[in-house]
Amino acid sequence: MATETAVRVSLTDDFVQSVVDTVKPHWGELGWVTYKRTYARWVENLGRTENWDETVRRVVEGNINLDPRLHADEVDPDVYAELTDEAQQLFKLVYGLAATPSGRNLWISGSDYQKRNGDALNNCWFVAIRPQAYGHSHIVPEYLDEQTVAPSMPFSFMFDQLMKGGGVGFSVAPENVQQMPVVDQRIDLAVIIDKSSKAYDESIASGAVDKDAWLAANNIDDAISYRLPDTREGWVIANAYLIDSHFKGTNPSGKTTLVLDISDIRARGAKIHGFGGTASGPAPLVEMLGDINAVLNDAVGSTLTSVDATDMGNLIGKTVVAGNVRRSAEIALGGATDSAFITMKQDKDKLYHHRWASNNSVLVDSNFTGYDEVAAAIAQNGEPGMVNLELARNYGRMADGRQEGIDGAVEGTNPCGEISLANGEPCNLFEVFPVIAEQQGWDLNVAFRIAARYTKRVTFSKYDWEVSRNVIAQNRRIGVSMSGIQDWILSRFGHRVVTGYEDATDPATGVAIKKPIYDQDAVREFDALYKGVVAADKEYSAELHCNESIKHTTVKPSGTVSKLAGVSEGMHFHYSNYLIQRIRFQESDPVLDALKACGYNIEPDIYSQNTMCVEFPVRAAHADNPDFASAGNVSIAEQFATQAFLQTYWADNSVSCTVTFQPDTEKGQIAPLLNQYRNVIKSTSLLPYSGAGYQQAPKEPFSKEDYQKMRAQLHGNVAAKFNELHPADVKDLELVDQTDCESGACPVK
Repeated sequence: MATETAVRVSLTDDFVQSVVDTVKPHWGELGWVTYKRTYARWVENLGRTENWDETVRRVVEGNINLDPRLHADEVDPDVYAELTDEAQQLFKLVYGLAATPSGRNLWISGSDYQKRNGDALNNCWFVAIRPQAYGHSHIVPEYLDEQTVAPSMPFSFMFDQLMKGGGVGFSVAPENVQQMPVVDQRIDLAVIIDKSSKAYDESIASGAVDKDAWLAANNIDDAISYRLPDTREGWVIANAYLIDSHFKGTNPSGKTTLVLDISDIRARGAKIHGFGGTASGPAPLVEMLGDINAVLNDAVGSTLTSVDATDMGNLIGKTVVAGNVRRSAEIALGGATDSAFITMKQDKDKLYHHRWASNNSVLVDSNFTGYDEVAAAIAQNGEPGMVNLELARNYGRMADGRQEGIDGAVEGTNPCGEISLANGEPCNLFEVFPVIAEQQGWDLNVAFRIAARYTKRVTFSKYDWEVSRNVIAQNRRIGVSMSGIQDWILSRFGHRVVTGYEDATDPATGVAIKKPIYDQDAVREFDALYKGVVAADKEYSAELHCNESIKHTTVKPSGTVSKLAGVSEGMHFHYSNYLIQRIRFQESDPVLDALKACGYNIEPDIYSQNTMCVEFPVRAAHADNPDFASAGNVSIAEQFATQAFLQTYWADNSVSCTVTFQPDTEKGQIAPLLNQYRNVIKSTSLLPYSGAGYQQAPKEPFSKEDYQKMRAQLHGNVAAKFNELHPADVKDLELVDQTDCESGACPVK
């Protein structure tokens, strides 16, 4: 486990300075601003936030010291020397922005928080919604034995990981929700708060009741009661009390009144120490508890449906956005023939209240034939996406053929779909920017070898949940990614990877198709890089005496991290020549004052309470170049073909891609293309190419003229204005950014 030891690899001041003096970071147009706002931690003894070299040093040292060989009773001097050299190479690679670990690592690695908990180093998690035992974990409600199978456990796991800043995928497939017991008992819920609490007025307005008044009218001994500590775990356990009280198996007392005392929870605006950010106070929690109780009370006498379970997950996600200032990324995975699940977002009232909190996908296999129905729903609102568990369980890269049961425990995926996961398992990511790495003189095999070793070390972190510790030790799954793929392909090969199409016939259906033709130099290059990552993992696994990683490579959607280096996001084509980029901030964030003073358009976020939405005009690199390619002029067919290329020759996990389509001219191609690539692409999501598809979209294309008009309205420097307005109040700020991933689905950091 990752603990402090007498032997620790550290980078010297002289080495760091030598890199700073000789290597120029490849900042993108908004790179430094994005870094400073999102990843630079507060340094208490310096009274300021980190500089880039300090962040990279923290991250590198935090990661390299996870190597378990440094935690032996006696550390081999050769191992220490080798890891010191590796730390220096890693520092150069990341400092120059030729590669970066995930945003989660940029924020957490090497921090005091990581020393207590390694969960937050991982981007996302997956859990099956079925009764499970908490096991030997950091959260076990006092009324349960560790091995008691409880309906609350998957929701507790979800709530906990979301509040640590990670995204969560969850399965409400029939084989899972049908294991839930009948909801036996209706519960009368009372959330009480003392008048002395600074959060009293807001909590009462959200549905809490005065503590003294309730106690005067009721006997607390007749109720199940829990006083929440002012901790993340307190919120999670309170929700567990609520859920489990509805089931006789976890509420043997038979009491039908539940009292939750929130008097100790800090008020809105208080600092969240350790992880960072500011609190919202208990009001969002009060609302969530009431809403989840209503779902369960309505289900008394029956089992929870997939829609019930998804609603509960969405209500948790909504609360995390408001309650802990995090981007709550969720994907709900349902049955492919579950019409109620597929159509649940058509209820607009519930969509705007909480069902926006997850992207929804259906689980399919090679026998699935309902592409026309799914395509019709996608054409309407971009959902559901599709996840092929059969491919995930039995294939790595498609080029390597079927390998029966190679990843047989997979049940779902992370919210962005690039990693197929078993129950309780996280995704663990690092990405290389090949176009920048080559510009800076890196051998790509060296860069990807460093990436593989970085992610391998993350698997040796201290994980809170027993279910996660077990599956991580077994699978050692890593996700070495690359971003700026379209930039690199154009730079390296002179054209896009799909060079044409040939007429062919689908052997399974006899339907005529257009088979893509791929650049063979690109095929050989991606294949060689993949094999280099596998070899690096094999070598390092032998050194560490652990299992080789079950899978190794992926394409993450990227977003915030790709903005640092100014490259295209993951495998995606640039979204538009010119666009509005919308970013969410907590309403109490003082940076809003500076943005307003500089003329930015700011309005309340329609999806989340206590959140404001800010519009930024953005010009893509080479926007006016006649060879510029964007999702607006690249066909839906080429996007599918490009994703299939990467799934075939690079990614043994999955490839995250949000395929954009022209709603008027291309929606008829969705079903045929889903059918054509059904045995190649492991996960698929699509969105109409239009920011008008829903209000306050993370990205909205607009014209050069509109861009120039919006730019003309801006004045002054936001950073300078912020320092002028708030010279001392720059500690523990956190961006609520919906665009860490291309689809706006992943966590902030």
